[in-house]
Amino acid sequence: MQERLQKIIARAGIASRRHAEQLILSGQVRVNGRVVRELGTKADAARDRIEAAGRVVKAEERRVYLVLHKPPEVVSAMADPEGRKTLKNCLRGFPERVYPVGNLEYAASGLVFLTNDGDLAAEILKHWSELEQVYLIKVKGMLTLEELERLGKEIGMKMKTVRQPDATRRRAANYWYEVQMRDTKKEEMRNVLFREQHPVEKLKRVGLGPLTLEGVPDGRYRLLREPEVAELQKRMRRSKEIRNEKAEGKDLTQRSQRTQRAKRRETGE
Repeated sequence: MQERLQKIIARAGIASRRHAEQLILSGQVRVNGRVVRELGTKADAARDRIEAAGRVVKAEERRVYLVLHKPPEVVSAMADPEGRKTLKNCLRGFPERVYPVGNLEYAASGLVFLTNDGDLAAEILKHWSELEQVYLIKVKGMLTLEELERLGKEIGMKMKTVRQPDATRRRAANYWYEVQMRDTKKEEMRNVLFREQHPVEKLKRVGLGPLTLEGVPDGRYRLLREPEVAELQKRMRRSKEIRNEKAEGKDLTQRSQRTQRAKRRETGE
């Protein structure tokens, strides 16, 4: 069966679909010995010899999915031109080539999802803005209950106080809070808290859609179980359905409006 080259390369785990497109455009992909530079090119992974970035694309490769607990000051990528530590440092000895889906700031810590399933990665990135994420944030000082409620409504997210990990016998100077939000709200949250004189000092992602960091120590990872992968795929399918339903509803509304305008023109209203 013929498929687009970038899809085949991504599914083989050699590169993400976006990176695979860059490999094609830069002339680093060959099909049966011929350099291919057009993104619409198709091939059959079972019959054709496909090479990408010097590697032969295999028709079948075990798909793996894992959650990694990224430490702070680690780049959310597999390589860094500045020589800083990357996720690859946390995956030493892992046999398959995987790639992170989405990004987590260099200074932040927490959950990063990695896979060699290019199809699922592409769907997650497509619906990234709709995927609910859970963060632990440490701010300067302490927010009152009234501030938590007011700021939560202002930014459009849920905020609550969590147990203070650095509080012993004396009261903690700076408090931790759990925040549920979409990734697009992150900068808005930072700006609002800075304005309220409670700037964010630390940020840790502990949830991404149905995935959590539970049981994963700092700098380590765990493979997802089949039910977890199935739930993630189910969420992505539902997001796609909702987006399609919204698009269809919008199209119907626009058609209705055009019909009404045409009728008014005909009747001279």
